[in-house]
Amino acid sequence: MKAVPIFQVDAFADEPFGGNPAGVCILPVKKSELWMQNIAREMNLSETAFLFKQKSHFNLRWFTPVTEVELCGHATLASAHILYQFGHLKPDEPARFQTLSGLLSAEKEGKVIVLDFPAAPERSASMPAGLKEALGITPKYVGINKFDYLLELNSESEVINLQPDFERLKQVQSRGIIMTAHADGEKYDFVSRFFAPAVGINEDPVTGSAHCCLGPFWSKKLDKKILTGYQASERGGVVRIEMKENRVRLGGTAVTILKGEVLV
Repeated sequence: MKAVPIFQVDAFADEPFGGNPAGVCILPVKKSELWMQNIAREMNLSETAFLFKQKSHFNLRWFTPVTEVELCGHATLASAHILYQFGHLKPDEPARFQTLSGLLSAEKEGKVIVLDFPAAPERSASMPAGLKEALGITPKYVGINKFDYLLELNSESEVINLQPDFERLKQVQSRGIIMTAHADGEKYDFVSRFFAPAVGINEDPVTGSAHCCLGPFWSKKLDKKILTGYQASERGGVVRIEMKENRVRLGGTAVTILKGEVLV
């Protein structure tokens, strides 16, 4: 079998070993879902992206170690970064991806890559069974969108110090749980964390798709179209957000850590 190039990229990171690591696999021919899932399990990162070139775009799919997901921001950023870095796209050429969430695009603006994603605003919701017990807190607000629950807490420190019971959290019927609060100081507008044990990720370091919900939420609360969010995981990462009607533009940088080949 022909070797398949694969990369590991730290997305939403200015330096190595920060942000969120993603696998990026560029396929010379289409591969089965089972093959992609096995590679994602082997990579054991929060997501591995698989790209297959079409005439005017790339087919793009994302897999956690245990399942395929409908939308992933950091692995899309990582994919665009690899396409630009290794000459698959010219610096002034937009990246176009056909995905389970429709057509997505990315463009390079200096060192920053900007993703154009659909907004995924939340609506008010009740606390689902087991969530309060899993988190050990009472939120200020509970919302839900097509993917996740969003919980607003009273302070940045409450978000940072949260220690969920992941076994209990795994039982909550949702892809993930977004925790957020207004940021202290003026460097960031808000902070967040993202838990998704139901899809094999206890805590995701930096979650682009969660900011498709966080962007509209904080834009409305703060009456701002341009925001900066900090995801306060152990690795941490900064996401720049610009609201454009029903779209969210997510900006970030990325660093390539590994380059190799899949031989099976």
